[in-house]
Order: sequence, then C-alpha cells, then structure tokens
Amino acid sequence: EVQLVESGGGLVQPGGSLRLSCAASGFIFRAYAMSWVRQAPGKGLEWVSGISSGGGSISYADSVKGRFTISRDNAKNTVYLQMISLQPEDTAVYYCHLRPNYWGQGTQVSVSS
Repeated sequence: EVQLVESGGGLVQPGGSLRLSCAASGFIFRAYAMSWVRQAPGKGLEWVSGISSGGGSISYADSVKGRFTISRDNAKNTVYLQMISLQPEDTAVYYCHLRPNYWGQGTQVSVSS
C-alpha cells in the first residue's frame, strides 16, 4: 500500500522559512518522480514543484521559483521542499503527490505576522 506522510508545516512570519518532508512507503521510491502540490484556502490545487526519480530533473511553478527548493533522498525514501522568503500567499495545505493519484494527508503552512 502506497503511503505518503508529510511533515514540517507550521506558522511562520513573512520572510520566514520552512522545510517540508514527505516520507514514502509501499512502492519503489527511487523509480518514481514526485511532486509537491498545494491548496490555498478557498482555491483549487496548484502544482508547486516536481523532481524526477533520480533527482536530475527539477521544475517549479513560477510563483515559487527562486524561493523553493525540491530535493529527494532515495536512501531514506523521502522528498523535501525547502521554502524560504515565505509570503502570506504561500499559505496553503501542502501535499506530496505520486502519479497517478496518490496523495498524502497534507501539512498546513501558514504565513502571517
């Protein structure tokens, strides 16, 4: 059974930083690309970033480019999202996503003064 467990969310002030983690199990993690997707209050899902199975190909949404960094540790079956210079518009539930349709429970990120 595929399981994705996010952690690392919280409340931070504008300009702050957080590092999200997604621990994966139930599949051969090193063989699959992974993504982070977020959902802001009252809005739809927004793709944030993706990383290839080996980590050599990475992409970001324009809204987070230069501020967020995705990475993975295939030995630990974990994908990360380092977020800096957080802004109120980054407030959302952040989900780890494995295609075609596997999701974690999400972790709340709130940016507010």
